[in-house]
Amino acid sequence: MLPMRITYFWEDGVANAPGPDPELLKSIQTRIDKKIREQEISTIEFWKERLDRLASMKPEGIGSLQLEIKKISTMMDNRIKTLKKDSP
Repeated sequence: MLPMRITYFWEDGVANAPGPDPELLKSIQTRIDKKIREQEISTIEFWKERLDRLASMKPEGIGSLQLEIKKISTMMDNRIKTLKKDSP
């Protein structure tokens, strides 16, 4: 955990309410951005792997290909519902 630093804003020689430390805010924002990027990469890699498997299939006909596409679509729909349910 990062140490908390309090920055005071001075106006006419009087300290106003403490404000957040800009360096701390930048550090937190950088960590959040990194985490979001990592999660997005992981998600895209998962779905790319599923689609690559689908592309490498040798379906016996259009019906089996449509069935696999429907499975992926259902998985994505379930994931979206889960994320919406878990979000505040």
